[in-house]
Amino acid sequence: MRPVLVVASFAAALLVAAAPVVAQPAAPQPFTYEDLIRLNRLSDPQVSPDGSQVVYAVRATDLEANRGVTSLFLQPLAGDVPARRLTISDGGAFAARWGQNGRLYFLSGRSGSTQVWMTDAAGAEAVQVTDLPLGVETYRLSPAGDRLAVSLAVDPTCPDLACAAARAAAPRPGTGLAYDRLFARHWDSWGDGTRNHVFTQALGADGRATGPVAWVTRGFDGDTPSKPFGDEGDYTFTRDGRSIIFSAREAGRSEAWSTDFDLYITAADAHGIGTFENLTEANPAWDAGPVISPDGRTLAYRAMARPGFEADRYVIHLRDLQTGAVRPLAADWDRSPDSLTWSPDGRTLYATAQDVGSTRLFAIDVRSGRVTTMTGPGHVASVQATPRGLLYARDALDAPADLYLQTYRGREAPRRLTAVNAGVLDQRALGDHEQFSFAGWNGGTVHGFVVKPAGYVEGRRYPTVFLIHGGPQGSFGEAWSYRWNAMTYAGAGYAVVMIDFHGSTGYGQAFTDAISGHWGDRPLEDLQKGWAHVQATYDFIDGERACALGASYGGYMINWIAGNWPGTFDCLVNHAGIFDTFGMGYATEELWFTEWENGGAPYDVPQNYQRFNPANHVANWRDPMLVTQGDLDFRVPTTQSIATFNALQRRGIESRLVVFPDENHWILKPRNSLQWHGEVFGWLDRHIGAGADR
Repeated sequence: MRPVLVVASFAAALLVAAAPVVAQPAAPQPFTYEDLIRLNRLSDPQVSPDGSQVVYAVRATDLEANRGVTSLFLQPLAGDVPARRLTISDGGAFAARWGQNGRLYFLSGRSGSTQVWMTDAAGAEAVQVTDLPLGVETYRLSPAGDRLAVSLAVDPTCPDLACAAARAAAPRPGTGLAYDRLFARHWDSWGDGTRNHVFTQALGADGRATGPVAWVTRGFDGDTPSKPFGDEGDYTFTRDGRSIIFSAREAGRSEAWSTDFDLYITAADAHGIGTFENLTEANPAWDAGPVISPDGRTLAYRAMARPGFEADRYVIHLRDLQTGAVRPLAADWDRSPDSLTWSPDGRTLYATAQDVGSTRLFAIDVRSGRVTTMTGPGHVASVQATPRGLLYARDALDAPADLYLQTYRGREAPRRLTAVNAGVLDQRALGDHEQFSFAGWNGGTVHGFVVKPAGYVEGRRYPTVFLIHGGPQGSFGEAWSYRWNAMTYAGAGYAVVMIDFHGSTGYGQAFTDAISGHWGDRPLEDLQKGWAHVQATYDFIDGERACALGASYGGYMINWIAGNWPGTFDCLVNHAGIFDTFGMGYATEELWFTEWENGGAPYDVPQNYQRFNPANHVANWRDPMLVTQGDLDFRVPTTQSIATFNALQRRGIESRLVVFPDENHWILKPRNSLQWHGEVFGWLDRHIGAGADR
């Protein structure tokens, strides 16, 4: 028998040798932060009026030029026709919006300043629509397509646009800046004396702007869109196109400690300029996001109830624009909607809201207020109601954003329309993840996520990163991030733990409220109990090789852990973290935040600012810490990170400070992001990874 086996084996070997070589697909490589930085980023989908196609933006990264490059793509909603890149993208194009007769409007700086342009369905020829003396920040088309609204940054003391343009171009006598009220600086820039204001201009039959420019918010002391993150969602035309409703906060001297945004209505043309009717004057808190029903009769908006609290729950309100009657909708729904979209028949409002670690789409019956969940786990945004169903962008912990189309009844699985990163992600290994829960502070249920390393092997234990989110009213959940991306850590061979401690959003307003005045006790208890839970539950978590990382409030918590839970982690990473809560109360720009969280101003309640002040516990510090900071961060000023680093060095603790002079609260430029990630992953490798001395 044995010789037969030898011959058979030899014959088989000959057959294999003679057969053509078939290339085997390469095993997926772990996902890295270099991959993250190079990914395409889809945003801003806009469905055509006939519902047949969608235009959207894709931002690619030009690492050599250290910038993002945006292109516009057109995708049919039916069939399997691939997306088409519009040729107008070659000259720079973004913020595409549909007009009448198949026209597609967009913003471009190809003329030397950002102006409104348009193209036809072919998307090849760019035609300039506006020729304004200042750059356009945002814009909107009237429902009939016969008028254009734009926002410009102007000197509000000027009587007209010509004056505003002349002052913007005038040379300054020196570099000194002078201020006589707060918001001398905000987010990442010093105040330049301008305000965001809305202007309108008629559109001719050819789609181009024509006739005089009307400064419709002239005389209003405030910004619309709001600074620094407002957009065209802060203002809208009424259905007849005769009026504009906008959300804004009157500045005065209280702007830096007020969250009293109101909705105003004013004429959309030169008639009645300077006359503003406050539609929400009775509410001293935040009113935002005006959207008009298809029949033009009802204004839907979101309203908070508590002045000074930026993380209060939004409640939907409906205002009859003819009678002025206002009623809340789904007032008992314990979620805070992020956006509102009307159904074509006006019977339903679609809202996105955070919900137990996800951001889901909900349908709300306008008559009864009944709320129906439309989507599962993941993060939904940019919702558009179309004749074919609901179009939205969806991302998740393991997937960047792509477009999906879902029927209104939601009985079928959503149909995926795009795969803008298929060429990269198809060849990369990501970590599996799951959500867990445990009993946290006061016995309440607290949720979190755990991510296995890419290439996970059963029975192995892995070094672990413990990510702590900022806000503090925020969440590390089922969403893709380009700054704190769990899959980059999983790709580097680490397990990942993220806990939505008390104060996080999406778990009911009482859960969110629990952190105010309790920055250092309740969330720390959740983190401690959550850390114990994952070590007892998941055998791949190596609690003896672990590092904690956080930014903003998460960076504050890193400093707090250093003094109040020392020795737990092998290393710490702190980005833009608060070191001295008392000093922060005077040094930050949006004072309403620190004053709400601490129950008043520092001079009124100094004991509240000192109760959970990391600076008071430096004597207990002993853990190695990497400190990173953007020098244009005026929310958490650089001195907070300098103080952290000084304390570490003075105590003789291994530490490293990395400052980016051209970044703000976030590290955004591609090369800087690459460097930041390199520093962070190098720190991890040194202390808990392959480079650790054990």
